[in-house]
Amino acid sequence: MKAVPDQIRQFIPNDFATLGADGFGFSDTRAAARRFFKNDTHSVVVKTLQLLAAKGEVDGQAPAQAIEKYRLLNVNAGTTGNAGGES
Repeated sequence: MKAVPDQIRQFIPNDFATLGADGFGFSDTRAAARRFFKNDTHSVVVKTLQLLAAKGEVDGQAPAQAIEKYRLLNVNAGTTGNAGGES
């Protein structure tokens, strides 16, 4: 759930990224749902790269490259939550 952390984010002195899902109505595999709501492993990697890029600590193209590499825009490419772990 993202609503409560988003409410307190403004009071946190450091960079703060909210993870979770506040949506309903997406019915698919667990891996696809986690990818859709951007709370799977690869989405966390991309969010981290976005925060680091904003601070100039990694190349500004790194988030876009990771989105493409992990096929983040394709919900069916998600693997987090499938039996057997990450691939």
